Amino acid sequence: MTTQTPPTGPSPLQDTVESPDTVESQDTVESQETPESPDAIERPATLQSPGTVEVLRYSAFTTDPAGGNPAGVVLDAEDLDDARMLAVAAEVGYSETAFITAHDAAARRYRLRYFSPRAEVAFCGHATIATAVALAVRTGTGELLFDTPVGEIRVGTSLVDGQVRATLTSVPAHSHPAENTTQVEPVLRALRWTSADLDDSLPPHIAFAGNDHLVLGVRSRAQLAALDYDFDALHDIMRHHGWTTVHLVHRAAPGRLDFHARDPFPVGGVVEDPATGAAAAAFGGYLRALGLVTEPLRVHIRQGEDMGRPSDLYVDLHPDDPRVRVSGQAVPLPGQGR
Repeated sequence: MTTQTPPTGPSPLQDTVESPDTVESQDTVESQETPESPDAIERPATLQSPGTVEVLRYSAFTTDPAGGNPAGVVLDAEDLDDARMLAVAAEVGYSETAFITAHDAAARRYRLRYFSPRAEVAFCGHATIATAVALAVRTGTGELLFDTPVGEIRVGTSLVDGQVRATLTSVPAHSHPAENTTQVEPVLRALRWTSADLDDSLPPHIAFAGNDHLVLGVRSRAQLAALDYDFDALHDIMRHHGWTTVHLVHRAAPGRLDFHARDPFPVGGVVEDPATGAAAAAFGGYLRALGLVTEPLRVHIRQGEDMGRPSDLYVDLHPDDPRVRVSGQAVPLPGQGR
């Protein structure tokens, strides 16, 4: 894909996150300038001291900073060990922060890792979108390749109405029915729901597109909006089964591929994700497993609305390709402290 000139616009807030350890130098990192040529990726600004890390803050799957899912992005994490990255993610406080730990400038290839405030996460969709947009702003639009803990993730970036739009292609997705007694029923108790609340046309599944998500379809939009779950109980269930989120979905109307979604994320240390690209990709695999993908189609997922951060995720599926494409935009978060 031909590289284009980077778009103009405000740069995201660049924070300096301090180490929990005492350091002598408190020098700040100056704002990073866009390279003259978008064809050559320069190494992002290096750390000014062992105790400071430059963090960009974006909100993904939105064009409005008041919506979407915030993510931290560290463009230069080559000198950070696991403990440092976890500490930075905890300091930032978002559901995930992405760290570029190595890169090949000529190939536009990057090693990418993700940390929640509590642990490393194998794959995170919204932080991938945010990182791709941050790179495209600095180096020009085109294709990027991320080496992640779950494998290669290709991301195409382009300009749409003056803003960068990113489309990630997941690892092959798959899905299988959830076990009722040991998986579905305990989760329903933690959600304070019953089996009568579930939509029979969307049976419970464990869906995967980089990590596992329990998918539950709910009959009522009002039931989804009123979600009030037992944080500790759901945390323990999810940790036991190795799930990243519980993807709760409501179909807007029969025959349509428009869904409202909510994603509790207690294992990541937050109550809920406003936009979950990894779950959206897994949901694409789920729809294919149900036999609903007989031709190329696009699914729209509206998420975050009930928590005041509306987000739009677009999922493209093809019957002959097990991979899922998830598209969205990301915008910088101005004037926001740590």
